[in-house]
Amino acid sequence: MILLGVSQVKAQRFELKKPDNPAKCASIKEGRFVRVDYPAGIWNMTIKDNVQTEYFNNGKEYIKSSLVFLNDCSYKAIVIEKTAQNDRIKVGDVFSNIITKTQDNYLQIQTRIGNSQIELIYAKAKSK
Repeated sequence: MILLGVSQVKAQRFELKKPDNPAKCASIKEGRFVRVDYPAGIWNMTIKDNVQTEYFNNGKEYIKSSLVFLNDCSYKAIVIEKTAQNDRIKVGDVFSNIITKTQDNYLQIQTRIGNSQIELIYAKAKSK
């Protein structure tokens, strides 16, 4: 979420052309995720036990958030800890997220904090 403007433009190039109906939102509740617009070394995320950890800089920095699910497709991410040197995101910030589409292992998510809103596409890594 560090490079919000850049990721929004790039994410729009990758489209979910045949989305699931209804969306399979439960897949966000656990697993490892990458962004379709970043190499995994630059950004990747894990979710387990309602804790989301975003890793940056080859895992040297992170932002950890507690997840509160409002329903299967909507959740809030509350920043609880961070080492990432990003002054825009602070402990206590609340991101509101809505999964708008899914297709195969992809999830399109609308993220909002304050008056800012972006769309991101995550790919869920296959389980081994």
